[in-house]
Amino acid sequence: MAFLLFIGTRKGLFTARSSDRRTWEVSGPHRLDDFADMGGVYAIGVDPHTRRVLVGAESQHFGPSVWFSDDLGANWHEPERAPIAFPADIDTAFTRVWQFAFGDEPGTVYAGVEPTALFCSTDGGESFELVRSLWDHPHRSGWFPGAGGAAIHTVLPGRVRADGTDSQTMTVAMSTGGVYQTHDDKKSWTPANRGIGAGFLPDETPEYGQCVHKVAVAADGVFYAQNHHGVYRSADPASGWTSIADGLPSDFGFAMVAHPHTPGTVLNFPVISEARHLPPDYRLQAQRTDDGGATWRPLTQGLPADPYYSIVLRDGACTDGADVPGFYFGTRAGDVYATTDGSAGWHQVAAHLPDVLCVRAVEV
Repeated sequence: MAFLLFIGTRKGLFTARSSDRRTWEVSGPHRLDDFADMGGVYAIGVDPHTRRVLVGAESQHFGPSVWFSDDLGANWHEPERAPIAFPADIDTAFTRVWQFAFGDEPGTVYAGVEPTALFCSTDGGESFELVRSLWDHPHRSGWFPGAGGAAIHTVLPGRVRADGTDSQTMTVAMSTGGVYQTHDDKKSWTPANRGIGAGFLPDETPEYGQCVHKVAVAADGVFYAQNHHGVYRSADPASGWTSIADGLPSDFGFAMVAHPHTPGTVLNFPVISEARHLPPDYRLQAQRTDDGGATWRPLTQGLPADPYYSIVLRDGACTDGADVPGFYFGTRAGDVYATTDGSAGWHQVAAHLPDVLCVRAVEV
């Protein structure tokens, strides 16, 4: 068995291959077109139905677009027409993709983008249409840019329940705006932020306006959120969220990754300073809970023991979803690490890459 890791950086796309998830062969930066090297790669998605790989990247000459590969990155293609663009009646321009997600139907792809919008494709990501119901939401005028921009960075197409997937329910999260859900197949959207704080606003518990950094869904359908100060869980976001930050060295951070098979197991990557973005005690670390956030323990074995001054960004961590899952993260210092469930520690995948913006892993 082999594993392939896609690494999006500020200076293009890199890949890494491994047969044991301990030693890796890294290659890149890869050229996605024949005209120019890529700039930042902010989003990567691997379609579970077709294994098509989608990359949201910036061309230094032609601006942002979406490239796709049907052979796991050996060859790349860009649609003949711009795959994502706002309709002519909307006076704004597409900046970049922040998240790809895939629906139950083959070919259905969602893109969370900047500025704050959701697009949907039914042809595998070669063309997208704006989800007008969310764009036209009356709250949109209050969705202000966070420090990282105004973007939908989390797209969760279906809520997993014990009796299957409720395909009518979709969850998105944005900075700043918070969590929104649709329960009628994208016809209408409601905020789902009760219990999530917004200490930077005069009203610290608003209906919307929270700066949610990332949301993950565990194997049992429970949601976990990393906020701009605050870590939360919810069995049903529409009913509210509960803090699970006790035991963490900081309640600030960006990335959250849920175990693909084991309920209650989540990885968090804390940051001690919202102004300077540094890891706790200047030590690179992940924090893991196996009881839904009741307790946390640090995962540091195999990581640098010396002071470390870089962090993990919101899409800079992932799992490969294997039966014995691997977990991966990359930092703004360009270091990438991997571990497997039950492993004694982390193994370095790559070092000294450009700033890592996103990672996606797949078993091949």
